[in-house]
Amino acid sequence: MSIYVGNLSYEVTEEDLKAVFAEYGSITRVHLPSDRETGRPRGFAFVEMAEEKEEDAAIEALDEAEWMGRSLKVNKAKPRESSDSFGGGRGGFRGGGGRPSGGGGRRFE
Repeated sequence: MSIYVGNLSYEVTEEDLKAVFAEYGSITRVHLPSDRETGRPRGFAFVEMAEEKEEDAAIEALDEAEWMGRSLKVNKAKPRESSDSFGGGRGGFRGGGGRPSGGGGRRFE
């Protein structure tokens, strides 16, 4: 499983994320997507930890926490949608930009 971390400062680095999440357990992977055109971070990341209980502890502690001047959005990442969701090559649109969303109907942008 993976953790979605949203509303990140554009100044955050993978090392910053590793330092924060290491307090809750072993990190196996950090992915900080960047914009294809500008190379600038997109304001969210994915963190994978060795144990699900470590992920749960990190989510519990860090969701809505203030960090680098922003209120974090931290939750279980949703699986990627298959390419079929684009309408079978007919130009269909996947609503919400494909970003993970949190529970309770709240959108995390």
